[in-house]
Amino acid sequence: MKAIWNGTVIAESNDTVVVEGNHYFPADSIKREYFADSATHTVCGWKGTASYYSLNVDGAGNKDAAWYYPEPKSAAAEIKGRVAFWKGVKVEA
Repeated sequence: MKAIWNGTVIAESNDTVVVEGNHYFPADSIKREYFADSATHTVCGWKGTASYYSLNVDGAGNKDAAWYYPEPKSAAAEIKGRVAFWKGVKVEA
């Protein structure tokens, strides 16, 4: 699977976990040079507290376009150490 934004592959892995229709990529499969930590956090009742990354590709920004659960609840343990995408990021095979 590949995550693509602004014409650039920002993550690639053959080992994604799909939860609620979102592909969660291993953290070591993202291209860190395009990611910046965000101060945004949200809470999911069964997964826990999500943290976010903003993207910057070729000068174009996409705030909070990736998220991850640093300490997911036990029901979502399979996504620990994984990153998912939205806000126009295409995920395709």
